[in-house]
Amino acid sequence: MIAHLRIALYLATAAVPVLPLRDGKVPFGNCRACAKNACGGRPNMKRAGTCRCTAPCHAWAAATTDRAVVTSPLWVAAWERAVCVGYHPGGAGLTVVDLDNAAAVAWAREVLPATRIVLTTRGQHWVYLGVMPSHNAVRPGVDVKSLMSYARWLGPGTGLMTDLPDAVRALAVKEETTSPRAGVVSSLPGHATWDRSVATGCRHTERYVRTGLERGLALVRARTESGAGSQAFGVARFLASQHAHCPGPCGLDAIGEEIVAAAVLVGVPEAYARRAVANGRETASGRAA
Repeated sequence: MIAHLRIALYLATAAVPVLPLRDGKVPFGNCRACAKNACGGRPNMKRAGTCRCTAPCHAWAAATTDRAVVTSPLWVAAWERAVCVGYHPGGAGLTVVDLDNAAAVAWAREVLPATRIVLTTRGQHWVYLGVMPSHNAVRPGVDVKSLMSYARWLGPGTGLMTDLPDAVRALAVKEETTSPRAGVVSSLPGHATWDRSVATGCRHTERYVRTGLERGLALVRARTESGAGSQAFGVARFLASQHAHCPGPCGLDAIGEEIVAAAVLVGVPEAYARRAVANGRETASGRAA
């Protein structure tokens, strides 16, 4: 208990909201007054309430930097039973990419920019500066923990912490997809299409561009269950990178519109599809003409 409390006080002083975690490395259950959210929830929850419970109730929403709360009798009783210290990444302005196995770590090394790394029992936590919505299982063995979530404190880690990249934000787009409605082909009738007339400065042949685009659109359309938003991000990033050395213009806006339309076709809300495509273009290497 003393070690956990000492760590918690250290983190609270550094403006990192903390909470005790019990067996199973999960938050303590709510007290009777807060059970089944009867209290209405804490003010900082998704459905804001007026709960002022002094116990560590409501999981991540109980996380605090208030030393008086951390050392209060109810919290000390929790620390005595705690197995480790948890913290709220979003409350500290951070996002944790939780890589649960070796395959997930290998994927991150290929796709994500380097940042601070914390070793875990089975994998790694990659910690970035910046916040975003939290999502579980954005891909096999990968969770994103930031706002309205908690992570286990395993030490400060090593490496320089870098800004949250669009590549991580795009991972959450997958969970914002919906099943396409019957009879709906696209919510974007008359959307722009790519042809040579909008790519007067492109160094590639029309056949080359059109072939690559059609292959990318097929990949997006194949994601009928989930992942179409993430696929749209990847296709947009890849296609934009192909034009990094063209004098331009290359008609990337029209290419983007076709990718958005393909994502909408399989159920991605238009706003999310546009964001995924825009993020993909921004993260492409070189200049997107």
